[in-house]
Amino acid sequence: MAAKASLASGGNAPQGSTKSRFSAALLRPADPQGQTSWAFVLLPRAVSDTLPRRGRTTVKASINGQAFQAMLEPDGKLSHWLKVEDALCQAAGLHPGDSLTVEIAPLAKEPEPRLPADLEQALAAAPEARRNWEATTTLARVDWIHWIESAKQAKTRASRVESACDMLGAGKKRVCCFDPSGYYSKGLSAPKAAE
Repeated sequence: MAAKASLASGGNAPQGSTKSRFSAALLRPADPQGQTSWAFVLLPRAVSDTLPRRGRTTVKASINGQAFQAMLEPDGKLSHWLKVEDALCQAAGLHPGDSLTVEIAPLAKEPEPRLPADLEQALAAAPEARRNWEATTTLARVDWIHWIESAKQAKTRASRVESACDMLGAGKKRVCCFDPSGYYSKGLSAPKAAE
């Protein structure tokens, strides 16, 4: 089912932003073991175009009237996808394949991201890196964390945590050579939907 979007300003949207409303299908990710309990929604490109960035972006959202706050993930095609936790599906009475109505509006200010335990531990052992971490912007910290969390293997993730501390310790404020949209690197994508 192709998503249909409409854009409307005002409401609870931050000043200068657009509140978007669209219809889409609720998709279940492909999982050979059948253990995935969450679902997802693909945002129409026109909706992503109204957002402040192509990388991870936090929004106020509602699905069929159930309000929540969520982080949109980049799909590698200059758009985004939205993870819908099982608890929200149950509260809204949703099942994979259902058509639903989604409203989103970007937050006026991106919230501080949760620091992953491995990065927190590494920064605690590297005082100069920690000072530079705290001197960066919230969006820069979102991108550092996204770069680390996008590693596909534990070994790669550990290497990225170490590299992050090295770069931060050397005074770098932004992660080097990371495309937070995934478009140019082809390193990020939306989940593949189950058939």
